[in-house]
Amino acid sequence: MMFTCVTPGCNQPGHHHPAMAAARKGGSKAARSKGHAKTVVRDRKGRSLRVDIHCHYLNRDAAAKLAHLNPSQYEPSVKFASQLTREVNVKQMHDRAPKLSTIEVRIADMDRMGIDIQAVCPAPQQTYYWTDPGLGLEVSRMINDRLAQIVATWPDRFVALGTVPLQNVELAVAELERCVKQLGLRGVEINPNVAGRELTDPSLNLDRFFAKARELDIVIFMHPIGFTQGDRLMDHYLNNLIGNPLDTTVGTSHLIFGGVMERHPGLKIVLPHAGGFLGHYWARMDHGWRARPDCRTVIKKPPTSYLKKFFFDTITFDPEMLGNLIDKFGAAQVLLGTDYPFDMGEEDPVGLINSVPRLPAAEKERIMGGNAARLLKIRR
Repeated sequence: MMFTCVTPGCNQPGHHHPAMAAARKGGSKAARSKGHAKTVVRDRKGRSLRVDIHCHYLNRDAAAKLAHLNPSQYEPSVKFASQLTREVNVKQMHDRAPKLSTIEVRIADMDRMGIDIQAVCPAPQQTYYWTDPGLGLEVSRMINDRLAQIVATWPDRFVALGTVPLQNVELAVAELERCVKQLGLRGVEINPNVAGRELTDPSLNLDRFFAKARELDIVIFMHPIGFTQGDRLMDHYLNNLIGNPLDTTVGTSHLIFGGVMERHPGLKIVLPHAGGFLGHYWARMDHGWRARPDCRTVIKKPPTSYLKKFFFDTITFDPEMLGNLIDKFGAAQVLLGTDYPFDMGEEDPVGLINSVPRLPAAEKERIMGGNAARLLKIRR
């Protein structure tokens, strides 16, 4: 296979889930069918392209550069973890090190999982928003340059989403432009907060970043690194099991209620882990918006009218839950994701999608790769 980038200025080539015994209740086929025109990219054998929107690469050089600053003291996933969880995580990082940083191992796993292309992005903690802005820019450039090198070396298997130092909006905007116009990256990964500050915090002035992302027409992948106030989530790995989707829920809610999605229509923001809790408990915020004036201080329309503009990965671990997500937001808004190579990832993403009851073949194709190909500007 060979795929190329169609981004202006870019010169780079570009569970086993048993079928549910009972049919889903109340599924709206019309909800699935709404949205963008059908986009299907096929490989040379005629099979629809399979693109993984949610996968990570650990840049060991960047990690080594900051090791003397003890990054773990700033990471919620480490701060709010029991001793046992820390030990399990250390073992996971040791066992999965080749998957995180060795491309040949990664490609073999992609082949086993049926994935044609990964939209590879940094390991979640490698945003480094806690650093001094100048240092943050330096390590961001290291990470982005390496991602661009991976894409250039294996152009038929990878596109990349980089990182920018959101702790300084001027540096973030400049690096975003470099990522897209010079390196040919298809977008960036961000966290749902900037070292504990909300993305709508006026001191950050991130409207400039979101405006530039919209202008460049790139993908923003918003990935959590544990909940920042996780004192009650330390045991049983709760700061990942609950904290990660909770942080996505909080960050997304601020983007909605704070008016970011209203001020910047057309933003392409992908939410991991099927949108956190918001993708499955959306009606409560609509009720609040109707019932209370303090929920209507900024936005003019019900919150779900903005939520429907986000994109969601398929990491639900349950075909019925995935089917409900597709019914609510439409097949055009859902993208295959794995969270490779972590133990909380989906090992059989194709099997999960195929096990959704009564999902038409054309919609499966869009979810497995067509939607991502359109968003990421991948064409054969």
